[in-house]
Amino acid sequence: MHARVCRLYGPRDLRIEREEVRHPSAGEALVRIGAGGICGSDLHYYHDGGFGPVRLREPIILGHEISGTVVAVGPGVEGIAPGDRVAVNPSRPCGECRYCRAGLRQHCLSMRFFGSALRFPHEQGAFRDLMVVQATQCVRIGPATSLAEAALAEPLAVCLHALNQAGPVAGRRVLVCGAGPIGALTVAAAAHAGASEILATDLHDVPLAVASAMGATTAVNVARDPQALDPRSADKGSFDVAFECSAAAPALRTAIAAVRPQGTVVQVGVTGDLPLPVNLLVGKEIRLVGTHRFDAEFARAVRLIDDRAIDVRPVITASFPLEEAQAAFACAGDRSRAVKVQLVTGDLAASG
Repeated sequence: MHARVCRLYGPRDLRIEREEVRHPSAGEALVRIGAGGICGSDLHYYHDGGFGPVRLREPIILGHEISGTVVAVGPGVEGIAPGDRVAVNPSRPCGECRYCRAGLRQHCLSMRFFGSALRFPHEQGAFRDLMVVQATQCVRIGPATSLAEAALAEPLAVCLHALNQAGPVAGRRVLVCGAGPIGALTVAAAAHAGASEILATDLHDVPLAVASAMGATTAVNVARDPQALDPRSADKGSFDVAFECSAAAPALRTAIAAVRPQGTVVQVGVTGDLPLPVNLLVGKEIRLVGTHRFDAEFARAVRLIDDRAIDVRPVITASFPLEEAQAAFACAGDRSRAVKVQLVTGDLAASG
């Protein structure tokens, strides 16, 4: 059996090819991919051939925000069957290293993650028609949930983990810097958790409109009004928690300035080195914490989407069939008009 794959050979060099698809072995499932979201890391590979020290050393199939339909299962698989519609967890921790044994599986020393060039040979991803995965990576969804929605389980899980790093946000004032896909879903997660106020900032109106649809009580275009948050930084700040999702130095400075003494700033966005206003951090006793991927939050994200406790549909601003991957990546890279862009196949592509 042959299927299409979308393979990246170098910056902006995407090619649709065909390759043989094997049958699932014991403990595995063959999934027909229905939707796959283009992530910020995918864009870094596409535009720059990697990010930081992680560089492409061979062609790679990108894609890790995925959902699909089970086509076949291997021997010994229980809990899923052909015809089941599933969200697919892209993480495959070893379960044996010291971090896995300590319950910190997101820090697995031998982590395998779809569409990642960290290892060599690279971990191939899911921008393709068919993919064999571990059956344990599949979480079933109900008939009312679209595969497009289910593909957002992975980024929502990232945001749920970030909220766990922040501590309780119920009744608290929350600042979200950067209203891209992660920022918008962080807004949704904070709203679901009971935040009393959520102010979202961005440089573009389109993502801010999505953030408002996801539960932001205030949306501020800081390109148009760079001093808009100055009053919120007066008297040592007014927010209890800030989620910095843009990885921009000015946004991190704003977050630290706008959070009250002994408040928390969660650094969600990833980049290289950033200048840090240490005097503010120390003087206000700010708790600055990082957040990395997710673990058990993936299954919870699927349930929240499946129950429509968090409606992720406003985040999806464009969908393209797999053969139009080049156009999809161009759209995803334009934050003035897109938030989450997905590649879709099969029936989704025909109806999209």
